[in-house]
Amino acid sequence: MQPTTPTYSARDRAGYGAAELAITSFNAVPGLLLLPLLTDSLGVAAWLAGLIVFAPKAWNVLLNPFVGRLSDGFVHPHGPRRPFLLPAVLALAVGFAVLFAVPAGLGSGLGALWVFLAFLACATAFSFFQIPFNTVLTEITDDYDERTRFMAWRVTILAVVILITGGASPLLRDAIGYPAVGIFVGTLIAAGAWLSWRSLGRARFRRTEAAGGALREQLSLVLGNGPFRAIAAVWMLQAFGTGMVLAGVDYVARHVLGSESASSVLFVCFVGPAIVLTPAWELLARRFDRRTGLALATGLLALGGLATWGALHLGIVTTCATIAVMGGGYAGCQIFPPAMMNDVAAADATATGQNRAGVFTGLWSGGETLGLAGGPLAFGLVLAAGGYVSSAGGAAQPDSALTAIEAGFTWIPTLVVAATLFAVFRFPAGGRD
Repeated sequence: MQPTTPTYSARDRAGYGAAELAITSFNAVPGLLLLPLLTDSLGVAAWLAGLIVFAPKAWNVLLNPFVGRLSDGFVHPHGPRRPFLLPAVLALAVGFAVLFAVPAGLGSGLGALWVFLAFLACATAFSFFQIPFNTVLTEITDDYDERTRFMAWRVTILAVVILITGGASPLLRDAIGYPAVGIFVGTLIAAGAWLSWRSLGRARFRRTEAAGGALREQLSLVLGNGPFRAIAAVWMLQAFGTGMVLAGVDYVARHVLGSESASSVLFVCFVGPAIVLTPAWELLARRFDRRTGLALATGLLALGGLATWGALHLGIVTTCATIAVMGGGYAGCQIFPPAMMNDVAAADATATGQNRAGVFTGLWSGGETLGLAGGPLAFGLVLAAGGYVSSAGGAAQPDSALTAIEAGFTWIPTLVVAATLFAVFRFPAGGRD
């Protein structure tokens, strides 16, 4: 496919990627700390805590296609997506601060209700930011390599954000409390979205007529696209595996490795390699194609997960080494699928002359959200099956609970990630027109 838009500058790509301050913070921090807040601060049963984390994001699965369709038909001089970003993210930033500011003395029942309602509000606001933003890459460039460059910048910033939020949030919680986490991350969310909103003011949007017909018809057309179904399945299932790992970090640090501060160390080991290896994954995509890169990255992620299962009882140094292998694969698994999805949406627009990119993105993000929410739910159910003892002050855990923590952190998500290789090879090879 020949590019129909000029090449963008590094400043443009960095500004676009700044949105990861909002997206990654919202996806990572609740996945890391919301389950421990419920089980070990509010005393909510593990199975119920998992359900509370799952339900608000499951709502996004229903909401996202509607938001995508709405943004497809929105007309604005600076593109159809940009006007959605600031109002949505301001609501998200405020909601995030409220989410972790559970008033003392509410008890487990009212505290759980507080978390559920606040998280539901956050998830709704996030949908109105994430869907228009994720659609942008389909509309600002038609160039195959340019999309990879945009995603490489975005994943590099994603890795830095995880280092900051994943490393600092547990430390803030331990030093000051959960409300400090909400304020800190809410501020990052607002700052990142504003920088991206400003950057997109310089973008050149491709003009394509919004697709006609009812939303149900558009959903049917998108779901009938075989390459989209394949790459969306990969993205959702890998998000599920990542969600389980995120949910397990704090439990592994405290109960298996015996150190609360180890959760920050594990995050650094996971994300550090992603920063280093992102340029290598980009070069690999240029040399071969994105499907090949994704297959290799998926294999590396699964291999690292399997090795971590054996490393947990060998000490934190060995565990960090195997988690670093996971991090290297994770970087590639974040770069390739979104770019491949945008290839599919752009090809559809070229073939039909109609823009249904928002519907593609709505379903795509809905699958990701379902995966990221399903991971903590599954981890909570695994904890419950292992007899995990929830307590407002923390409690000693039986051996069965420790086994459940290890399984939910390592071999269960590893099997899920490895299974996505079947879907990877259902995506067409190559990808260049």
